[in-house]
Amino acid sequence: MAAAQSTNAVSSFEKVDFLKLQNGSDIRGVAVAGVEGEPVNLTEPVAEAIGAAFAAWLLERKNPNESRRLRVSIGHDSRISAKKLQDAVSLGLAGAGLDVIQYGLASTPAMFNSTLTVDETFFCPVDGSIMITASHLPYNRNGFKFFTNAGGLGKPDIKDILVRAANICVKESIQSANATVKKVDYMAVYTSDLVAAVRKAAGNTEKPLEGFHIVVDAGNGAGGFFAGEVLEPLGAITTGSQFLEPDGMFPNHIPNPEDKVAMKAITKAVHENKADLGIIFDTDVDRSAAVDSSGREFNRNRLIALMSAIVLEEHPGTTVVTDSVTSDGLTTFIEKKLGGKHHRFRRGYKNVIDEAIRLNSIGEESHLAIETSGHGALEENNWLDDGAYLMVKLLNKLASAKASGSSSGSSVLTDLVEGLEEPAFAVELRLKIDQNHPDLKGGSFHDYGEAVLKHLENKVTSDANLKKAPINYEGVRVSGYGGWFLLRLSLHDPVLPLNIEAPSNEDAVKLGLAVLAAVKEFFALDTLALDKFVQQ
Repeated sequence: MAAAQSTNAVSSFEKVDFLKLQNGSDIRGVAVAGVEGEPVNLTEPVAEAIGAAFAAWLLERKNPNESRRLRVSIGHDSRISAKKLQDAVSLGLAGAGLDVIQYGLASTPAMFNSTLTVDETFFCPVDGSIMITASHLPYNRNGFKFFTNAGGLGKPDIKDILVRAANICVKESIQSANATVKKVDYMAVYTSDLVAAVRKAAGNTEKPLEGFHIVVDAGNGAGGFFAGEVLEPLGAITTGSQFLEPDGMFPNHIPNPEDKVAMKAITKAVHENKADLGIIFDTDVDRSAAVDSSGREFNRNRLIALMSAIVLEEHPGTTVVTDSVTSDGLTTFIEKKLGGKHHRFRRGYKNVIDEAIRLNSIGEESHLAIETSGHGALEENNWLDDGAYLMVKLLNKLASAKASGSSSGSSVLTDLVEGLEEPAFAVELRLKIDQNHPDLKGGSFHDYGEAVLKHLENKVTSDANLKKAPINYEGVRVSGYGGWFLLRLSLHDPVLPLNIEAPSNEDAVKLGLAVLAAVKEFFALDTLALDKFVQQ
């Protein structure tokens, strides 16, 4: 259809602070009214301005010619605000003269893939792509992720787009009679690629998963396609799969592989259906986890260990890049058991991916970048954090074991993590900084948090029971009492998260007491959670 002039008054931003919509390398905001204390700031006019701003950003970096306008694909997860935001951002893009291709319900990985696919039937490759999602956040939130064929946009790019959006006014928008908005089923292309990858790993067998019973839990997000469009064409039985229908109110559980309730739900489904494997996705399918036939969960450190074992079989000695909160036992497993190298970096999936790319650029081979949250990216898959592709790597192991005649269900996966040392006790506590406290003296919470970390670092040096990590990229990481702790400053919020892992609750308390003794003189820091922990 031809793009019409915007009927939204872009000037009606009602003093929206665009920069507050930035969440690292994403945009996130409140899109649905009704939650007390959370006013809507991601409105349709705001989304339209963001679309126009992304168009301007893209036009500066690409070289459109007279024969073809730039093209942008748009997809969304199951959130109830998705379609109105899709239409609004489409107006902004089309008004700037770009062609828009709407995919409807889609996954984040598919959106990046559309910048790489070469298929004019689906108007691919596109020059840029937008996914409308807020991952596992509550129903009233939404947001945007942006891609080009170079990957996901980073923090500076997102800030640039938001600054542009804030400066857009009515007279600048938004009319281009020639620009068009089309609708295509790109997910059919994406899922066929996943199916082809498993068939190839099994020697081009048509149904390499025949006889396997695999259940999927999509949490009412966008991942329901995996059961019918990926597993069933490969021959797998998927009865007992649950919450495949998109429902932006998420009535059954949070779609989050880190969430205990969500993991309990998929584990129950595996047991009740006597399945070989369970697979669970987050809302937009860029994160995932699995459960074996015995109910053993492959998420967090276990998923990293499993993926490391698979990748190190294919690329011996490679470096595995993870975020900062992975366990010491994982390091031992990767380096001593698997013969690889563990490079622990900062939190944030884009940070981890960019660090793996950087290591490769300086000659240190890395094929896997993965966070404890379930974000995982492989060099072979263009460094795309793709939850569905991670699960394909697991399916490849099942299929190849079956093809070789050594199939024994999901035990082929369980055996790969044998020897992983796991802590008996693990906890994360959040120490909030009161930004109104006189101690801040009008300064930023960031500076105050850094002062806390510096003081803790100095205290640790004088304690014979504690040893600071020799290489560390985030916060203060310390070993002692058979375990470790990490105190770091949140990427976006006035919070110092504290992670503790130890052989026992008693040892964990000793580590907690060491932190408490060091930070007690910082009166703007709310240590209530830590106080309760050490007093238990």
